[in-house]
Amino acid sequence: MATLKLGLQLGYWGALPPGDSHIKMAQEAERVGFDSVWCAESWGNDVFTPLAWIGAHTQKLRLGTGVAQLSARTPTAAAMATLALDHLSGGRMILGLGVSGPQVVEGWYGQPYTKPITRTREYVEIIRKVLARQAPVTNDGEFYPLPYNGPGSWGMGKPLKPITHPLRADVPIFIGAEGPKNVTQTAEIADGWLPLYYSPYRQEVYADQIANARDGFEISPTVMVCINDNLQEALYPVKAMLGFYIGGMGSAKRNFHKELMGRMGFPDEADAIQELFMKGQRDRAIEAVPDAFADEISLCGPKDRIKEKLKDWENSPVTSLLVNGDEQLIRDIAELVL
Repeated sequence: MATLKLGLQLGYWGALPPGDSHIKMAQEAERVGFDSVWCAESWGNDVFTPLAWIGAHTQKLRLGTGVAQLSARTPTAAAMATLALDHLSGGRMILGLGVSGPQVVEGWYGQPYTKPITRTREYVEIIRKVLARQAPVTNDGEFYPLPYNGPGSWGMGKPLKPITHPLRADVPIFIGAEGPKNVTQTAEIADGWLPLYYSPYRQEVYADQIANARDGFEISPTVMVCINDNLQEALYPVKAMLGFYIGGMGSAKRNFHKELMGRMGFPDEADAIQELFMKGQRDRAIEAVPDAFADEISLCGPKDRIKEKLKDWENSPVTSLLVNGDEQLIRDIAELVL
């Protein structure tokens, strides 16, 4: 039975910055024994700036980008931010990467959503070259040629090594992946995987995809925790999240979250959620989320029930649970897990 670690998933900002609440939450998580803290980006705040701020107010927590979107910056820019944060934090950095989806990549970053799996491999290879600092960085790949000699080039590009020597050549790289091919590649090229949804009761969904993962490979899903003696009330926030992601985080043609729910055994229910959401019937879309699915991917209900469910997570390949909540929930889940 594996010993689970805990991470604090702070996500991305809403309409306003979180003030000092994220600092206080991170400090409390560190005090009670959490292993890591994670920030995210969407089309608002970036991911590295809040993480640097939190890192300056903590001493031990590993600092993860969960996730940095590939299209937001070139691989060398991501490597520079990683190099800097790893130095400033004394070697606590985890670089979590993800391709996002076509709505964000093409709508916000103005780039084509082309061959995301190939692009991810190339991106990671360049970052590892930068952090290794063994030679000037070159790349003859399809997406990030270095030096660049394409249309508009002056023909003066020169291979370079980072001026600043990285603190670590082996900064852990995690990837947020959903599709089977992406998860398989993640197990091959990365140090960890950030699943959006994971069910310890359906390990077969991913078993073949992670079978060849390297030693020490970490699996860190985001798991909603809702402590409430009333199970239906506890499940509601999970169902509301699923209703939004499966119903609206994507188009009618392609929604990766919806497709994942289908692969996890609920294809008809996923279709119904999306259909209701697209019709503007959001409350009904939430109601259509099966309690069983919401319950499998979360930790909900009374404390005793959650303690029992944790045994199933401990008997899975998962190494860390990334949770979000206030300082009281941080203390409660630490008591149950750690």
